[in-house]
Amino acid sequence: MASSISVQTGRIRVLKKGSWQPSDQTVGPVVYWMFRDQRLRDNWALIHAVDLANRTNAPVAVVFNLFDQFLGAKARQLGFMLKGLRQLHRQIDSLQVPFFLLQGDAKETIPNFIEECGASHLVTDFSPLREIRSCKDEVVKRTSESLAIHEVDAHNVVPVWAASGKLEYSARTIRGKINKLLPDYLIEFPILEPPTKKWAGMVDKVDWDSLIDKVVREGAEVPEIEWCLPGEDAGMEVLMGAKDGFLTKRLKNYSTDRNNPVKPKALSGLSPYLHFGQISAQRCALEARKVRTTSPQAVDTFLEEMIVRRELSDNFCYYQPHYDSLEGAWEWARKSLMDHASDKREHVYSLEQLEKGQTADPLWNASQLEMVYQGKMHGFMRMYWAKKILEWTKGPEEALSISIYLNNKYEIDGRDPSGYVGCMWSICGVHDQGWKERPVFGKIRYMNYAGCKRKFNVDSYISYVKSLVSVTKKKRKAEEQLTKDSTNPKIVSV
Repeated sequence: MASSISVQTGRIRVLKKGSWQPSDQTVGPVVYWMFRDQRLRDNWALIHAVDLANRTNAPVAVVFNLFDQFLGAKARQLGFMLKGLRQLHRQIDSLQVPFFLLQGDAKETIPNFIEECGASHLVTDFSPLREIRSCKDEVVKRTSESLAIHEVDAHNVVPVWAASGKLEYSARTIRGKINKLLPDYLIEFPILEPPTKKWAGMVDKVDWDSLIDKVVREGAEVPEIEWCLPGEDAGMEVLMGAKDGFLTKRLKNYSTDRNNPVKPKALSGLSPYLHFGQISAQRCALEARKVRTTSPQAVDTFLEEMIVRRELSDNFCYYQPHYDSLEGAWEWARKSLMDHASDKREHVYSLEQLEKGQTADPLWNASQLEMVYQGKMHGFMRMYWAKKILEWTKGPEEALSISIYLNNKYEIDGRDPSGYVGCMWSICGVHDQGWKERPVFGKIRYMNYAGCKRKFNVDSYISYVKSLVSVTKKKRKAEEQLTKDSTNPKIVSV
């Protein structure tokens, strides 16, 4: 019999109590609705679902709902996600837990699945984003009062509601709160055993290849990327790989080189895996602590980004309902931006010009094209990129709208709290302070080309991106020709 492994109560929120009693003779299945944390290993939500099942002598099922459209995601993001889920579906057999892929409106598909299988408990991931929270609220309303619903924060090291009960002003105000709780939450994961009772119902045979082909074809406007392989195993390879793992081979230069766009290998490369939940931030932090003696400054800097900064973004999106609009800015920033909204701009570019990288600034153009072709703009350049959009558009509302649109469309980790907060920091001064007042920017922190030149070799970065774009274009052209040839074979006369 599998042992019962309890998850800390502070990591779980009961959204609906349900009517299950320990004295009940028969108990319906425990269903884990996976969406933000798409992995088997190091997943507190899955651990909790199995624990509930073992305590109630019930089977477990994992369901994932594929939304028809989610905030403009294209082939780049959906292809990466689905290929990771295809691997997960194959690997979940080791747990003897069935995986079901639902498609459509989760407000309907999840309650329908719950009713059909007669579930007693629903376990869900946590997300601070509006669309997911609204959907989850509807699921709570549309399911039976007898169903218990538990939400588990398996994404953050310290659960967002445990770290703070309010909107935090900056990293400075939340850092101490998080660090105080790390001894309780930054702990090793238990080994997950197959649940005691096996699933006896139908299983889902997903035609992954056809589904992925369809999604990639329909979202071809933003094609997939090659530098980043999807899935849990690939994520762990990026973190710990013997050949080029971040902690094993590249860590020592992180604190000194991470803000240099000419040295992209200095970055961890983990953000796609963290965004899709294909790797646990807690696993990354645990492994980093093990090597702290060899590179203390690099590890401390990495843990600050991995834990404090990421969780500050979740805090903002959770407690600020206007996390993607000017209404979500602090009062001083909003007033300052509006005071300067009508200031004369040296350049005003359209969305089309910005999207194609057609500005008078070759550095900005390079950063935009890096994002379009690589699916990942260097973190330092993201700040410069967004601030120039503020400088080159009709006003702060348009600047914020365009930056979020482009980020969500092209970044492999778009539609993430860190992405929204990055745009809000750059354009609206969120988690920052007021600076010397100047035209257009008001009191928002200013960045310019000359400042970038002092920090890194701008010409090298521009050359790097030009080469990247050239190579990518050639590959795509060759692939298109290959596809064309295979669909229209030449008739050879003999």
